[in-house]
Amino acid sequence: MPRHMPQGVSRRTFTAGLGAAGLLAGTTPFNIVRAQGAPLKVGVLLPRSGFEAGIGQDCQRGVDIAAGVLKDMGLPALQIMNGDTESSVDVARSRAEKLIGEGAQVLVGAFDSGQSTAIAQVAEQKGVPFIINIAAAPQITEQGYKFVFRNFPTAGMILGGAFANQKELFALTGSAPKTVVFMHVNDTFGTAMSKGIGAVMPKFDMPYKIVQEISYDPAARDLSVEVAKAKASGAEAVMCVSRLNDAILLTREMVKQRWTPMAVMSLGPGWYEDQYLKTLGKLSDGPISLAPWYDPNKPLSKTLEAALAKAYAGVNLNTNHVYTFEALLIAADAYKRAGSADPKALADAIRKTNITNNTTTGPGIQFDAKGQNEKLKISAIQNRGGKIVSLTPKEAANAKPDWPLKPYDRRL
Repeated sequence: MPRHMPQGVSRRTFTAGLGAAGLLAGTTPFNIVRAQGAPLKVGVLLPRSGFEAGIGQDCQRGVDIAAGVLKDMGLPALQIMNGDTESSVDVARSRAEKLIGEGAQVLVGAFDSGQSTAIAQVAEQKGVPFIINIAAAPQITEQGYKFVFRNFPTAGMILGGAFANQKELFALTGSAPKTVVFMHVNDTFGTAMSKGIGAVMPKFDMPYKIVQEISYDPAARDLSVEVAKAKASGAEAVMCVSRLNDAILLTREMVKQRWTPMAVMSLGPGWYEDQYLKTLGKLSDGPISLAPWYDPNKPLSKTLEAALAKAYAGVNLNTNHVYTFEALLIAADAYKRAGSADPKALADAIRKTNITNNTTTGPGIQFDAKGQNEKLKISAIQNRGGKIVSLTPKEAANAKPDWPLKPYDRRL
């Protein structure tokens, strides 16, 4: 906890004493902290309840294992202040304001693009650094914000990386679909991805054409009609932008309607989640996710895998864990370099981040003038026997693709 000013000591005397010790003061007399002393107060906003609860709770695991790993890396401690967005944009906004009012010096979150957009507005207005763990809507870092930073690829980056990895996969397997049906949630992320495809796909000369686009509510409880439309399109493969619950529903409907496409290629979360793997068992094998991931060959990835296995036996390391962990890594690294919890000093330090000892696919963590890490790369990963293996890019791979998708009716 931050040390408050002792009674009977003036602000000037107290601050002077800190200055003599080589420490930097915060912006108010009750916000004076030291990089090697008081923990940095970090408000972590995640959808811990509501329709995105499964993924929000998974992101929380990345928070839970961070303390020990950061300590071993020689970084200062963080005091975590949790906030539940309840999978709601309005709640995310109010929770961000509440955490700042309670003393949060940095905000982290919030997995969902719509919720993260609302938090970014609050953070910028209050002048509190906000480090986005997961959220891909491009407009978040196109507003000229000074206190918002994103260590996660934009929708355009995900699409470009997805198409590049698809072509690498097709070359490895010697096979590619000629037609694809595109199914996606109609939330902020899904809509951004849909709009981006038209602009990005032509640049990659893909071997297939999209014969139909089908959108749906991520909170839907029945997707039988949508799957029937997809099957009737005659497409050889499915490309999708999903969340967890709808990924499970789509799979069950494919099984029920006796439809196994050549491939399910996901451009985001849902299909690689542990809950998806455990809920569907053998039926979960095969889908390929083209997503922001981690490089299993990096030393810190192995450290994080070990920490997760110790804290949560049987849980696979995934995007939710590593990107949430890296958001806290960025905060701790900046706090150490800034030597202060002053919001401007922290924002300046975050802007100068240069972390090469990280986990995610790509050369490391740096931010451009917009607060975006443009050096991140996308991986192609595949569900395999309850585990996740990395297929591409070559430098971040640990397995070869299992292609095409094994018929669902031969797994029961």
